[in-house]
Amino acid sequence: MIGKRFFRYFSHDIGIDLGTSSTLVYVKQKGITISEPSVVAINTRNDQIVAVGSDAKNMLGKSPRHIEIIRPLVSGVVSDFEVTEKMLKYFIDKVHQETFTLLPRPRIIIGIPLDITEVERKAVVDAAVSAGASEVFLVEEPMAAAIGSRLPIEESVASMVIDMGGGTTNIAVFSLLGAVTWKSIRLAGDELNKNIINYIREQFNLLVGEHTAEKLKIAIGSAIPQSEKLEMTVRGRDLLSGLPKELIINDMQIREAIMRSVRLIIDNVKTVIENTPPELIADIHQRGIILSGGGALLKGFDQLIAQETKIPVHVVDDPLTSVVRGTGILIEDEELLKNVIINETQPSV
Repeated sequence: MIGKRFFRYFSHDIGIDLGTSSTLVYVKQKGITISEPSVVAINTRNDQIVAVGSDAKNMLGKSPRHIEIIRPLVSGVVSDFEVTEKMLKYFIDKVHQETFTLLPRPRIIIGIPLDITEVERKAVVDAAVSAGASEVFLVEEPMAAAIGSRLPIEESVASMVIDMGGGTTNIAVFSLLGAVTWKSIRLAGDELNKNIINYIREQFNLLVGEHTAEKLKIAIGSAIPQSEKLEMTVRGRDLLSGLPKELIINDMQIREAIMRSVRLIIDNVKTVIENTPPELIADIHQRGIILSGGGALLKGFDQLIAQETKIPVHVVDDPLTSVVRGTGILIEDEELLKNVIINETQPSV
């Protein structure tokens, strides 16, 4: 115990938004210091890490056979334990590279999806402990997003949050430090990318990569028609000739590609609202719905939800960082942390 305290003295407590598409790290008294894609490149010949984050993502579709590009998280859940452990250790070491500690043992708060199982929770905790954490606390992502958005979750009023990340969309109504009604679906930003890839393949016989699909979604993707027409040139492989091909895609085509998934998300939002007690519905109608996560950046998504639910929708400031900002607040507020963690603390010796 004394040894653990000794190492913690030289370590920074950190909060992590461990997402399917990206990982953000908040360091106590420093703020958000890391924002990297949740991608790891491994050399299969010697089992060594070649690159992590942006450098690894840039290798997608370009690496030789012995370099394997791995996304260790699927739908916010650990799918590759060893690679997740290596990625977390890389981030922990990066946070402490300017300190004198040789063996950092930080306390870590990690955001996880709402519907995660006990086994999946344990995988997250074990990966973090193996990566060097002295203690691991788990908090639900929409709860962290609500805290990061400074919503009054401790009061007896409703706070409704839609947190749409890369792998999961979490929809929850909070009151008195707990989720009253909620739904978590494994359909989010990554699924929209797949929709775009499939649409371009089926409509134009053109094969494009995930990276290109994501660029299209960010640049010209929208949930409702925009005031001006948006276009973007894409390049890929013609499936008929096998040769390179270039074409222009517009915002209407991207909207058509992703609309089925967008509608499914909105249907789940309606289901949560229908299952919410009347007194809390009145609060939500007055206060509105909070939209966070990368999905909040999809043009017109907030307006479409508002049209369909007849409830005002507000996009939080800097929606990409709301979850990790929430973990940062919990690092500083021990009392609030005790009230919202969903696991027993996992000390390592």
